[in-house]
Amino acid sequence: MCGRYTLSVTPEMLRTLVNVDASLNLQPRYNIAPTQMAPVVRPSEHGRRMDMLRWGLIPSWSKDKAIASKLINARGETVARKPSFRDAYQKRRCLVPVDGFYEWRREGDVKQPFRIGFKGGGPFVFAGLWESWTVPENQEDAGIVIETYTIVTTDANDKIAPIHRRMPVIVDPADYDLWLTGGPEEAANVIRAYPPDKMAFYRVSTRVNNVRNDDEDCIAPLKKAS
Repeated sequence: MCGRYTLSVTPEMLRTLVNVDASLNLQPRYNIAPTQMAPVVRPSEHGRRMDMLRWGLIPSWSKDKAIASKLINARGETVARKPSFRDAYQKRRCLVPVDGFYEWRREGDVKQPFRIGFKGGGPFVFAGLWESWTVPENQEDAGIVIETYTIVTTDANDKIAPIHRRMPVIVDPADYDLWLTGGPEEAANVIRAYPPDKMAFYRVSTRVNNVRNDDEDCIAPLKKAS
């Protein structure tokens, strides 16, 4: 799964990554967590656009937004048929820009966090789905529209598997349009583990365990005890 990630690159790097005008006033993020707002890239009539959506999918038919906490990830193997994701997979796919993500591995009595990304630290994108949900009339803020997203996952590649058996689907730049606008059967070809040779990881401190911590110390390599 993927429960935390980072996006700390410059707007220019982000614009180059996804070929979109990153006009949003984005600040570096070092510990993005579920229910928080983060940028996603979606197709539009005038090309790609970037918008801020809330992490944790709320299907359009849901009666309660609390379901979002259970839908931060979507298993790629079942995304085309599971009711929570099926409609979004058919019609509303997106790209989620990142420059790293966190996973935890038990080492003795400690769950050790790792930051995982590309060699050299460059940005990349996850495959995502998005939804639009309207607050029901019988609830507070009735009529308000909330746009949300989820991250598609798959079996981990050989490098990541020793840390966690699942990983986000990383979309190669050549497949951006295929994921965003291709048919469902074509888009399924994107759902696969990214080749391990371009990826790297390192230990970080348990500071990332607290969602209130969102600074450069979260991504600092863990110092070995002297």
